[in-house]
Amino acid sequence: MTSKKSVDLFEAQFQRQTREQDFELNPFELRALDYLKGSVLDLGCGLGNLSLEAARRGHSVLAIDASPTGIARIQRDAKREDLPIEAIVADIEPSTIDRCFDTILAIGIIPYFAREESLALLKSIQDHVNPGGRIVLNALLDDTTYQALFEPGKHYFYSPPELHERFLDWKVLKTCQEHFPAPDGTVKSLITIIAEKVIED
Repeated sequence: MTSKKSVDLFEAQFQRQTREQDFELNPFELRALDYLKGSVLDLGCGLGNLSLEAARRGHSVLAIDASPTGIARIQRDAKREDLPIEAIVADIEPSTIDRCFDTILAIGIIPYFAREESLALLKSIQDHVNPGGRIVLNALLDDTTYQALFEPGKHYFYSPPELHERFLDWKVLKTCQEHFPAPDGTVKSLITIIAEKVIED
């Protein structure tokens, strides 16, 4: 279960962005667009910018987030544009994913859990990708010093070798590490992994 602190902070941010009509795709979402296949699960979809764009490109999408503001925005826009999106408010945990998809988007969601929960969620994501399907994963790395969104003991930052090890049996299509300045002289270090599940003979 995601921490109440992070959910509340994102909810406030999404309310502000909705008032300001700030729905621009971020760089991680833009990077994901060229790798979408078939049915899409957007796990921790936020305001749904990527979910909506995926649906506009012909993908059926299930969008899940704990933010009522984000899900309401997706539902409004999907209805107005007649897009193939189901958007639901739900606490995200490993059991949240109850069927398989051709693409699972997990942009920024897995750090917001204690270690064992985060690893279990990552395994559930991998288990629910169809053979030949893809994961687009974005996570914070262990040299991140920014802590404002996190409760002690309720987050987990990965090391690059740890994440790469969990994709040894996958075809990695793209990986990159990036560092961004954050408030009070802190740093966010992120890794993006885009990987395809190998079809076994």
